[in-house]
Amino acid sequence: MAALASAEAGHANAERKRRAEVDQHNAKVDELERGVLASSAEAVEDYCELLIGSSQLPADLPADVEVAFQSDARKLLVIRELPGVDVIPQAREFVYVRSRDEVTEKLRPQKEIRERYANLVAQLVLRTMCDVFQIRPTVTIDEVAVNGHVSTRNKATGQPERPCLVSVSATREQFESFVLTELDPAECLRHLNALISPHPWDLEAVRPIFDPDLSKYRFVDAHDAASGLDARRVLLDMPPFEFEHLVRQLFEAMGMKSWVTQASRDDGVDAVAVNEDPIMGGVCVVQAKRYKGIVPADAVRALAGVMDDKRASRGVLVTTSWFGKATHDFAARHGRIQLIEGGELKHLLAEKLDLDVVIGELKRRAK
Repeated sequence: MAALASAEAGHANAERKRRAEVDQHNAKVDELERGVLASSAEAVEDYCELLIGSSQLPADLPADVEVAFQSDARKLLVIRELPGVDVIPQAREFVYVRSRDEVTEKLRPQKEIRERYANLVAQLVLRTMCDVFQIRPTVTIDEVAVNGHVSTRNKATGQPERPCLVSVSATREQFESFVLTELDPAECLRHLNALISPHPWDLEAVRPIFDPDLSKYRFVDAHDAASGLDARRVLLDMPPFEFEHLVRQLFEAMGMKSWVTQASRDDGVDAVAVNEDPIMGGVCVVQAKRYKGIVPADAVRALAGVMDDKRASRGVLVTTSWFGKATHDFAARHGRIQLIEGGELKHLLAEKLDLDVVIGELKRRAK
């Protein structure tokens, strides 16, 4: 009887502990729910990390994410860990050779490995955005920005580094218009004006649209964090492909479509686009010169020549610096060329894209 009583007491004590743990867990769940419904940044971050991290992915793909929530903007910032290129199997197939009684492997061409890896990176970024927009309640998050990073070591120094291969932002309205089972992942990212590494398999980084140090967004108010997403880019310090991306974003916001970049002969962007405006529309040639000093007058004459070759109705010559009198006079006589200097470019980026940029250090302008 004593042994039975002792066992019953032990069981009762264990049950009380179990119930206390369950009650404690449920209380935390209830607290988390209240915080999410109230759009508490800390609660939304914990909730989203939990749900994104539990997404069903193949076992050899990293599931690590880090998030920050800007409650005023209803925007979630996500740092997504990406796999390295070695996640793509080198072997395409295995073949049994009966004469040698052995199995041989056929390797994938490097081009195929690179294409598969670039596609995988794009899929993972879109999957992350999809996971966020599927989180309920939907009223909490209106926009998602994702940086995809790879943890690696610099081959030259051996030091750890985390290059960003993709950086993109989309609203719920944009994302819900996609048919995910039918689209091409890389083309979808381009449609969203994502910054994408031109060579992700070589871990060539892009500058992300928001700072990977998410602690900055957790300890400042939402207005300051939002303004810091794209703020203070130095145009003259941008890599060429990033400058091209920014110019494309600007002119698409101004109505240009069907943008096709041409080979540039200098430090700038040459593109042929279509303006769909019924009055001022037609084929337009855009040339952007990322210069520190005056743009040579030959540039506007060359633009006129390209316009004739492409049968373009308009041409736009934009620079980070300024044009001389000869260039302004030629454009005025031509009648179909628009000149945009550094100050106006800065204004347009602020007006059309809500970007606060810095031109960079220019040469002293002659008086």
